[in-house]
Amino acid sequence: MIAGKSIHDWQQTHPLIADLIALKETAWFNPAVLPAEHALADVGLTEQDKDAASARLDRFAPYIARVFPETEKTKGCIESPLKSIPKLQILLESRYGFELPGSLWVKLDSHLPISGSIKARGGIYEVLKHAEDLAIANKILDLEDDYAKLDNNEARAFFSNYRIAVGSTGNLGLSIGIVGATLGFEVTVHMSSDARQWKKDRLREHGVIVVEHASDYSAAVEEGRRQAMQDSKCHFIDDENSKNLFLGYAVAADRLKQQLASAGVLVDRDHPLFVYLPCGVGGGPGGVAFGLKLAFGDSVHCVFAEPTHSPCMFLGVYSGLHDAISVQDVGIDNVTAADGLAVGRPSGFVGKAMQRLVDGYYTVSDDELYALLALFDRAEGLRLEPSALAGAPGIARILSRDQDAYRTRMQLTPSVLQSATHLVWATGGSMVPETEMNAYLSRGKAILAA
Repeated sequence: MIAGKSIHDWQQTHPLIADLIALKETAWFNPAVLPAEHALADVGLTEQDKDAASARLDRFAPYIARVFPETEKTKGCIESPLKSIPKLQILLESRYGFELPGSLWVKLDSHLPISGSIKARGGIYEVLKHAEDLAIANKILDLEDDYAKLDNNEARAFFSNYRIAVGSTGNLGLSIGIVGATLGFEVTVHMSSDARQWKKDRLREHGVIVVEHASDYSAAVEEGRRQAMQDSKCHFIDDENSKNLFLGYAVAADRLKQQLASAGVLVDRDHPLFVYLPCGVGGGPGGVAFGLKLAFGDSVHCVFAEPTHSPCMFLGVYSGLHDAISVQDVGIDNVTAADGLAVGRPSGFVGKAMQRLVDGYYTVSDDELYALLALFDRAEGLRLEPSALAGAPGIARILSRDQDAYRTRMQLTPSVLQSATHLVWATGGSMVPETEMNAYLSRGKAILAA
């Protein structure tokens, strides 16, 4: 029984649950979505909160530029490129069998410096905020200081008295572990069973304590939380509920707005922007979507993408139960090649905050992720990890005949769609070892050839 109803009863009232259980690629566009001016109130955070996060990252930029030389050219700004991908758009039209009007772009968070994934936004931001809070409270730092002064043995010795813990499928642990250890913190990352070995190895190379768990993401998070509760000097970074992580991701939207303007891309009601965001527990896509709604209002349409084996946010929002239901509750195994998205229970905070702001949700099979990985490489020479490909089918899901009702409801006429911009948010992959990437590509090419 789930919330007093059997799975059969749930399938009667929410028929798409049957498709999710059957591991079918499924899409749902939420009829409860409201204009941003009304729905943003659900979040409990404001534009001023996002601006404060942006200002904090600016304060830390001199420090980041000094300790991570790969950010020197951007003066310590951790940002990724935006790229037009028309060749992939042509291949997707061929693969899905219908015209895909508008223009297709990719946001390459796969190539973010330091840790090579979207988690370099939220994870690094929360560590920096915690460091700033401690340093200011102990008079090691003042808001007017040049934060590059933290790159010294005295500051590292101070931070070594404090600990950070996090549960992760891999990429969040990488971002937190690398920057936390660089500052001097003792960092423990609780890794779920599906975390890649190379990510564990890289963390250990940075002096991070890696605790491996035989169970999934939720168990790793719970153990990290338990550790922190027993230690007053341990800060637990809660991927399921952290507003600081969320705000770190949200800062991306203003930067994207500048990139689109520089590229001559107009975004307004007659030139809508569709953004397809891979979703695990929900913090990353939720934070980005929040920032996008602040930046573009109703001219942006955000869609979350999940593996067929781990549709936790889809299930949570569609059922209305949010974090009171997991994919395992309905018999879905939560075992997927998209390790960064292998989450069985969604963030209740994100699901409730964004439930009237996110247009829709869809699922993608592992085979399709591998096939898209190979197509990305063939068309654009871009190599991404499987989870980062979840956003690639989004343009076809939006434009398929199955979504006529959604497009009508949102007043997305053919002429408007001709002027639309579609953005795939690529969340990771640039740091995948060559041998592992070659194995991904081989599998993807085999699927395409079948």
